[in-house]
Amino acid sequence: MSPQKLSATKVTPNLLVSNVERSLAFYENVLGFSRGMTVPEQSPFVFASVASGPVEVFFNDRSTVTKESPQMSALAFGGGNTMFIEVTDVDGFHEAIMSRVKVTMPLVTQWYGLREFAIEDPDGYVITFAERIGTPQSGTP
Repeated sequence: MSPQKLSATKVTPNLLVSNVERSLAFYENVLGFSRGMTVPEQSPFVFASVASGPVEVFFNDRSTVTKESPQMSALAFGGGNTMFIEVTDVDGFHEAIMSRVKVTMPLVTQWYGLREFAIEDPDGYVITFAERIGTPQSGTP
């Protein structure tokens, strides 16, 4: 018997962070996301969200999460979690933020038809920003 086919409609990264306010400031003031919900409504926050169009990111205060899920305390910030976000005008976005972020991959045009660069957020999560600029080149790995 085959499993039920998944019919997903959205995925939202839910990041453990060391400081929700710091993450909000970075994603809002540096990356240009809009603030969503915060818990509580006033600082200090234990949860917050940001969005840009259909892209949403959650931030959870690690110390709060580990009270309910102690196994989460052993996870490293940034750990193997990366995000890949498609944007328009990747060159302009790169130019606008490059002096305020830690770039982990320079702006490059990839053989698979994307122009992209990667940065690190304050907790070490790697975010790749990319723009589709063509079709993949055949014969290239």
